[in-house]
Amino acid sequence: MAARSDLRQQQELIASLQPALHAPQNWNYEVDGPLYKAYMHPPHDVGGQFDAPILYEEKEEEQWELNTYVTCEVFGWRGIWNSEERRRRADNDLGYALYLGIPYYGRWILAAARMLVDKNHISLTELVEKIAEVKSRYAKK
Repeated sequence: MAARSDLRQQQELIASLQPALHAPQNWNYEVDGPLYKAYMHPPHDVGGQFDAPILYEEKEEEQWELNTYVTCEVFGWRGIWNSEERRRRADNDLGYALYLGIPYYGRWILAAARMLVDKNHISLTELVEKIAEVKSRYAKK
């Protein structure tokens, strides 16, 4: 695992390559190791497109995030979907605004809901009714 200072240095190098933050480049015919790594492994992308680097923060997962992870993994183990479907529905199909407007595990929940409805595991009406039931349960607390 890279040290935090290495990650920050890598992010700064990648930031200098972003079109929005473009800095004049000295285009050599040779690309050294760190520059090659910066080109090939951006730390943050939006559906496969480059985006500005985000601040690296360590954070413990909240309970709903852990529950989401487990639920989605169970879907995979049961053959309801595979990782490629999850990635496509959770990241690539959302579009830029939704991708940036929903937290990481929120995208997983949205992808799971869409998948369950699309594959006829539940109807949209059942999903809406269950969401209303859960909301009313939490409203009473």
